[in-house]
Amino acid sequence: MLKDVSLSSVRAFEAAARNGSFRAAASELNLSPSAISHAIVKLEQALGTNLFEREGRLVRLTSDGEMLMRHVGTAFDELRRGMEAVSTRGPQLLRLHSAPSFAAQWLSPRLARFFALHPDIEVRLAASTDYARFTTDEFDADIVYGPPRSDGVLVVPLGEEVVTPLCAPALAASIRTAADLAGKVLIQSDSKLVRWPAWFEANGMTAPAPHGTRFDRSFLAIAAAVDGLGVALESTRLAEREIAAGRLVAPLAGKAEDVRYVGHRLVYPRAGRQRRAVRLFAAWLLGELGLAADGVA
Repeated sequence: MLKDVSLSSVRAFEAAARNGSFRAAASELNLSPSAISHAIVKLEQALGTNLFEREGRLVRLTSDGEMLMRHVGTAFDELRRGMEAVSTRGPQLLRLHSAPSFAAQWLSPRLARFFALHPDIEVRLAASTDYARFTTDEFDADIVYGPPRSDGVLVVPLGEEVVTPLCAPALAASIRTAADLAGKVLIQSDSKLVRWPAWFEANGMTAPAPHGTRFDRSFLAIAAAVDGLGVALESTRLAEREIAAGRLVAPLAGKAEDVRYVGHRLVYPRAGRQRRAVRLFAAWLLGELGLAADGVA
């Protein structure tokens, strides 16, 4: 029977079963959905059984499909581990994309620690507000700000961030309550998920009309606050170096309600040619954040 089954058909089946979608499997394997469907039909004909139940664009494994996937999934996992073991004999390149402020404020200052632990892995880091497109095989992983937009990827939340007003120490002396912000320049961050209206609402107040300086990146708003241009509403994670150095303070810490939310996530394909490097980076990243690496696969 095996002589009638091509490895490409089995690979298409495994990707479709793992992703639960012909379209996601096609994206992962750089094929068209029709090519995935055709390969699976040939496999079904060779095996003499239906592997998927099809309802429009939705697909679901049959009992035979589930049985086959248990064996095929194990086989492909073993194949990936074997290829990873061989590929570790030389330097590995991790092609990483990240949201700009996370890359500049948090990640870059720590990369030396990663290199010290994994000298065999090289990192190429690109930063932009665009999301990485794994279908083009340009990146191995992406640290995104906001909800992920890719199909067929693993999503690892990077923990809660605390968003609170931050300003230079000289300005903080005149801010004792939330009401004191009414007369201050409130630095606006246009691309943030949590902005001033949300913070004022959490504190039972109405936000004043926006005026003054506006930025589209958190690292620019943080720099402006350090320079005394006003009060920024930013993540203490992104501003932790400035806070630790005393260049920024949180004048209302313990005096007002902060906003907590999951802002950043690590996303990467379920299968990729640099899976070992991604897995090691993900475990290191979560360790740096003080998070458990349970979600890393």
